[in-house]
Amino acid sequence: METVQAILLAVLQGIVEFLPISSSGHLILVPAVLGWPYQGLAFDIAVHLGTLTAVIAYFRRDLRAILIAMAGAGGPQARLGWSVIIASIPVAVAGLLFSGLIEYSLRSAGVIAVATGGFGLLLWLADRYKRERFSETQLRLAPVLVIGFCQVLALIPGTSRSGITMTAGLALGLTRTAASRFSFLLAIPALGMAAGWQLWQFSIGTEPVPWAMLGLATAVSAVTAFSAIAVFLRMIERIGFWAFAAYRVGLAILIVYLLPLDYVMQG
Repeated sequence: METVQAILLAVLQGIVEFLPISSSGHLILVPAVLGWPYQGLAFDIAVHLGTLTAVIAYFRRDLRAILIAMAGAGGPQARLGWSVIIASIPVAVAGLLFSGLIEYSLRSAGVIAVATGGFGLLLWLADRYKRERFSETQLRLAPVLVIGFCQVLALIPGTSRSGITMTAGLALGLTRTAASRFSFLLAIPALGMAAGWQLWQFSIGTEPVPWAMLGLATAVSAVTAFSAIAVFLRMIERIGFWAFAAYRVGLAILIVYLLPLDYVMQG
């Protein structure tokens, strides 16, 4: 893999990992259009570790407060911490049970296009008819479980993990900022589990390790993801989600136009 390809894919991953615009939609379209080969499992691990580092760094103060509260007197921050843990259980179980189906049966351009466009429309509807009532620290068990089970849908390529959890949060009464913040906190266990699974797969394989390239990809994806989170949270209350929903529909149309529906995403 060339350096330019590594940098561009790391930048792309850093942006699309946290914006509700479908990372799979971009990662199937861009390499196919540019004629790039699959970047390899080691590269996937590197950019996942980069984006995980970014979200931990951005929310470091929140995470510290959550951990202190969970270990001590409790309160809203402790409730938030337990909410993140509980909401992460369904996707962990589903990922273990259905990893084979996801890896081999749901990575076609047709599936990704339908999920990208369809869940984009749901995001617009949730934002259009939202009922802003509470923040992420006020979540109760039932909404947490709903968001957690909705996150399972993100195992379908094209859904967007951030997109579906933000959609669920908005529909359940979270403010735009609260839905976004809770989604980003959920990314920490989700990315950690994804990276752990990929590391296990990599450990039993024979793929060579280009350490310098992987270090570059990790750093680039981390810086890009940190910037994407910061910009998104500053602007989301003002502009809403309609632009992201419209972008997703446009991306879905582009995938259908440029790729055969049975084209399979590599990886």
